[in-house]
Amino acid sequence: MARVAVVGGGVSGLSFAWFLTRLKPEWEVIILEKEGRAGGKAWTMHEDGFVWERGVNGFLDNKPTTLRLAKGLGLAPLKSNDASRKRFVVKDNRLEGLPESPGAFLRSRLLSPLGKARLLLEPFIPKGGPDIDESLAGFAKRRLGKEAFKYLIDPMATGIYAGDPRRLSLKACFPRIHELEDTYGSLIRAMIALKKEAKKKGKSGPGAGPGGTLTSFGRGMGELIDALHAGLEGTVRLNTSVMSVIRQKDGFSVLTEGGGEINASHVVMACPARAAAGILSEGFPSVAEAASSIQYPPVGIVALGIKEGSIGRPIDGFGFLCPASEKRKILGALWDSSIFPQRAPKGYALVRALIGGARAPELSALPDAAILKFVLDELSGLMGLKARPDFVRIFRWSEAIPQYNVGHCGLIKKATAALENTRLYLRCNWVGGISLNDCVANSEALAWKISSQGNE
Repeated sequence: MARVAVVGGGVSGLSFAWFLTRLKPEWEVIILEKEGRAGGKAWTMHEDGFVWERGVNGFLDNKPTTLRLAKGLGLAPLKSNDASRKRFVVKDNRLEGLPESPGAFLRSRLLSPLGKARLLLEPFIPKGGPDIDESLAGFAKRRLGKEAFKYLIDPMATGIYAGDPRRLSLKACFPRIHELEDTYGSLIRAMIALKKEAKKKGKSGPGAGPGGTLTSFGRGMGELIDALHAGLEGTVRLNTSVMSVIRQKDGFSVLTEGGGEINASHVVMACPARAAAGILSEGFPSVAEAASSIQYPPVGIVALGIKEGSIGRPIDGFGFLCPASEKRKILGALWDSSIFPQRAPKGYALVRALIGGARAPELSALPDAAILKFVLDELSGLMGLKARPDFVRIFRWSEAIPQYNVGHCGLIKKATAALENTRLYLRCNWVGGISLNDCVANSEALAWKISSQGNE
C-alpha cells in the first residue's frame, strides 16, 4: 500500500489530500504541518461580531474545481454582494472608479484623453517575441502606454501580488495574456475575436477583467479549512516540523524535528518555497537552489471596525488600490462588509487596509501604534474617516505572497525537471499560480496523476 507524505497543511496540501483520499481510500496519507493550525494563508477570525480574514478573502466562481470541492464537503458558497463589482483606484488624492464598460471608460477620469488615446492604439503595437520573459511593467508600457500602466496595471500587480510590476514576469503571472498577444498580436483584437467566437456558441464572451464572481462562505474562508480538516480526520499532524526528505531505494525518509522518521512511497511538498529549500537542501540540492530564489515580501493586515456615520463617503464597493506613483503608505483597502454580508455587527463597517509588500516592506515591521497612525491618516484623507475605529486588529505575514518575478518560469522548469521519475512533487502556490482556485485545481490534477500511477 502506498504511503503519501504531504509536507504542509495549507490549502494546497489539504485539498490535494482530500482529492487523493477520495480517489485512493486504501492509501495512507499523512499531512505534516509545522504550525498549530492548518490552512496556511486562509485564516478567518471571529471577534466581537466581526468576521475578518488574515489572508485570502475568497475565490472566483468561474473555475469549477473549488466549487466542486465545496460541494463535496457539503458547503454552501456565498457570492459577494453586487456592490463589490465597483472598484476604485487612487488618483490625485481621490478615489476614481475603475470603468466597467467601454462607455464608462470614455467617461472615466482615471486616464487623461491622451492616455485613453494611447491605450486605443494598442492594436497597432507590434507584438513581443513568444520566448521573451518580459516584466509586467515593460509589457504594459509597450502595449498600453505609461498612463494605463500607472493607473490600471500597477494597482493590479499590487492587489494580486503585493509586488513590483517592474520585476514581476508577465509570462509567469498572467500566462493567458502572454498567450493572447502571441496568438492575436493585440489584446483588443483578441477580445473582439473571442467575443465573436463566444457569440456563435450563444455565450457572452470574455470581459476585460478576470471574470467570475468573488465567492466565500458564510463564516469566511476558514469554513473551507475547517471542513477539509474534519474530512481528513486522523490525517493531519499539527506542530510537526519536517527537517529533511532523503531519497531511499524504495521511497523516501521524511525526518521530523525531534528525531522522528516517516517512510513514504511518495512525497508532496506543499509548503512555502523557503521551507521547501531548507528541507530539500541535502537530498535535492538543485530543487532547493531554485526554491530559495523565490521571494516573499511581508504584508500587514489592519482590520478596522468603524461605526456608521464615521466615514465621509459611501463604502458601497470592493475597495481601492493605490498606484506606486501616489506615494501612499498603504497598498489599498478592502471594504469587507460591503463585499459580503454579516462581516460586521449592525451599525458598523469592516475595512481592512493592506501595508508593506514589495513596494515598502519596512512598513509592516513598524510597531502597532505607528502602523495604526499612518493607516488612519491615509483613510482620513481618502475616505473621510472622522473617528477612531472601535475595533482594531493588526496582523503581519513575514512572508506573504510568492513573487513570480522575471525568470520564475525558468526556476520552476529547473526544479520540476530535477524531480522527474522521483515520486516527489511540488504543490504549493509558488508553482502553477497563486490564487486559491489555482491551488485547488493543481492539487486535484496532481491527485489524479499520482493515483493513476498505482503503487509503483
